[in-house]
Amino acid sequence: MKYLNIGCGELFDYSWTNIDITSNSAMVLSHNIIKGLPFQKCSFDICYSSHVLEHLTQDQAKNLLIECMRVLKPDGIIRLVVPDLEVIARNYLLALERSLSGNIEAQADYKWMMLELFDQMVREFDGGEMGKYLSRSDLSNREFILSRIGYEAEQFWKKQGENLSSKPNLIKKLSSKNFGLLVQKLRIVIAKFLVLIIAGKESAKAFDIGLFRNSGEVHQWMYDRFSLAILLEECGFVNIRVCQAHESRIPDFNSYGLDVIDGKVRKPDSLFIEACKP
Repeated sequence: MKYLNIGCGELFDYSWTNIDITSNSAMVLSHNIIKGLPFQKCSFDICYSSHVLEHLTQDQAKNLLIECMRVLKPDGIIRLVVPDLEVIARNYLLALERSLSGNIEAQADYKWMMLELFDQMVREFDGGEMGKYLSRSDLSNREFILSRIGYEAEQFWKKQGENLSSKPNLIKKLSSKNFGLLVQKLRIVIAKFLVLIIAGKESAKAFDIGLFRNSGEVHQWMYDRFSLAILLEECGFVNIRVCQAHESRIPDFNSYGLDVIDGKVRKPDSLFIEACKP
């Protein structure tokens, strides 16, 4: 069987075909999925994508699913993982009610749920307010945050500790970067300098914000079990089913360590949904 992981990031299995906009591994194909999937029709038995769809506009997301339909073989399975808007909203309302009733501890959870709802849609800098919140030394609701975003929080705090304990020199930083990315960054620095000279500080700031907003970090849309099922139906998929992180119709899926790692759900805030190509 042939498996495709779309927008794999740094987590992928070597036996799959892995694709992302940037690649730091020979096992990951660098490609902008907004331009379609660079594969022949009926190439794969499985298409998998985790926390990618929400970074696309609604039209881009629909086009991607149409592309998944094209590259899947008949009876092929698509598995999508996205932040679960329904659960976020329910947790926000619960934290709000508890805070209004005078529960002091709930106020930290309320603050976090506000960040989950809005920060990745409105942020204008890397990490956003969520990153600033996670960096606080006086966090009173670490366990709640872990229950919400799990692996992401663990990795954030781990990297934060590593950054405090070691500061790599410039040569090490440069050698760890892809040459193409370095050239791209140099072009951006030059462009920003020209904007600053020609149009001033405010325009240079707007240039920075515009670049960031189009970098792929920002969420463009959110999904719940109803809206995502409707979208899959519109793209021609059938046998749509919401499942748990450890459940799948994909053979031996848990052995690949994509949604569950060492028995822990990697992204507990997620909606997991599968469908089939007729």
